[in-house]
Amino acid sequence: MGMKPRTKMSIENRAKQFSPFAAIRGLQEALEKKERIIVKKVELSEEMAEELDRKMQLLKKGEIVTVVYYAEENYLKKTGIVARIDKNSQVLQIVDTKIAFEDILDVEIRPD
Repeated sequence: MGMKPRTKMSIENRAKQFSPFAAIRGLQEALEKKERIIVKKVELSEEMAEELDRKMQLLKKGEIVTVVYYAEENYLKKTGIVARIDKNSQVLQIVDTKIAFEDILDVEIRPD
């Protein structure tokens, strides 16, 4: 009984062996999206609104800040450089993320 020599597997066939893992990765991402907790937007008390307004007045372009804001039915935290503060449009831009003033829960100016 002679052994049959092994033929080299083509690159396409080798790639097919690993393709199910990509499907599993996609499934995992879909599951993580479903697990997202939807929260209601917090109504700021008068004191909280005044404190936030005071902090917003201190913001300057080029500063590094951390902003907690409401987006996509939950709260997100973004740290970065203030690219723009548009008081007319009521929009704060951190790097390339635009955040409406009304969606901001808190702002923290990072010390240099």
